[in-house]
Amino acid sequence: MAVVNFKNINRLAIPAIIAGIAEPLISLTDIAIIGNVDQDPVEALAAAGIVGSFLSAIIWIVAQTKTAISALVSQHFGANRIHAVKTLVPQAIFFNFLLSLLIYAVTAYFAAAIFSAYNAEGKVLNYAADYYQIRAIGYPLTLVTFALFGVFRGLQNTLWAMKCSLTGAVLNVGLDFMLVYGIEGWIPAMHLEGAAYASVIAQLVMLVMALYFFFKKTPFHLGLSRTINPQMKALLLMSGNLFVRTAALNFAIYLANAYATDYGKNYIAAQSILMNIWLFFSFFIDGYANAGNAMGGRLLGARDYNGLWQLSKKISKYSVIIAVFLIGICALFYEEIGLIFSKEAPVLLLFTSVFWMVLFMQPVNAIAFMFDGIFKGLGEAKYLRNVLLAATFLGFTPALLIGDYFGLKLHAIWIAFFVWMLIRSSALVIKFRRKYLYKET
Repeated sequence: MAVVNFKNINRLAIPAIIAGIAEPLISLTDIAIIGNVDQDPVEALAAAGIVGSFLSAIIWIVAQTKTAISALVSQHFGANRIHAVKTLVPQAIFFNFLLSLLIYAVTAYFAAAIFSAYNAEGKVLNYAADYYQIRAIGYPLTLVTFALFGVFRGLQNTLWAMKCSLTGAVLNVGLDFMLVYGIEGWIPAMHLEGAAYASVIAQLVMLVMALYFFFKKTPFHLGLSRTINPQMKALLLMSGNLFVRTAALNFAIYLANAYATDYGKNYIAAQSILMNIWLFFSFFIDGYANAGNAMGGRLLGARDYNGLWQLSKKISKYSVIIAVFLIGICALFYEEIGLIFSKEAPVLLLFTSVFWMVLFMQPVNAIAFMFDGIFKGLGEAKYLRNVLLAATFLGFTPALLIGDYFGLKLHAIWIAFFVWMLIRSSALVIKFRRKYLYKET
């Protein structure tokens, strides 16, 4: 039986936090640097925000195989049957690679049409299309890397992913300064395109490092078997449910950004900052969800229901503490945080008028993300799908439409997000209590 204690949880959670914040940190770095360029800073910031949201949407949807791989590997690891998924892992990674190539080919070609659907036009649209066509090159790099991270997490190790992600994030920061602003006499200033190239290079380095750990530290390989692994059906079914779930999640984010863009360039610039900070917080708190994912799958495989119940209580407590800590830091530096990303007074005014709402919902987010992670580890993808569909179309969308009708604009968007998170967190808590509260005895 696995021991559920502070040490074991944090052995997985802390590296997962560092690994998880690397991706949003790359986007935040891009936005902070782009928002302070001399040429069209508001338009460039708006374009980077729109593209960042779309990239996150696509990656979240197709990278759900990472979660499915993690769940299956952890369950077999807990049952001491890791040999049963040895041929599954390379097949899942190859599936991710082919899928990423298809997504790149389609979306890069239709980039202008895609961002027109976000209500982008003029310079914002041109910047967004050019920036995206470079960033999209990173799809195969990122999706293969995420699949490898899922294998690592299933083996109860988040340290390797942390090392890869941290290296990529630090490299991206340095390359951003070099390529966006340029180095006189050495590298020309490349503006928004420089930030895109910096991200792709960082993603390549992360992939190379992940492959090193995969070959040197795991019992798996990349040789494809002619026989489809019996677990492939379960992986694709779980991934399919999570695809639909994540598509609904990103529909909410798309709708929020489309409305903000329609309100004007200052609104979408402020929304870009708010959204990326929200995502940063989400990935930060998600470190404990990743621990819940890995440990939950292992405990289920070992049929340790008491450990599973204790895990839910302890991770809930730790994730809420993290959320409160983040709120405190941001409250102390409330005004200064906006200045990191923009010096434009209209943008900052909109940002500060809404930022408190992003902070207020963090404890609710923490509970939702934590139970998300545990349910993924348990393979409960169908229930997660249904909860997200209900939260998006019966909660978020009506709340946004009502708020927009009354002219609340950015406030309407974040009221809708709060309603969305309340539905998600309450539905997951109720389901978990009903299913596992009495099994643990």
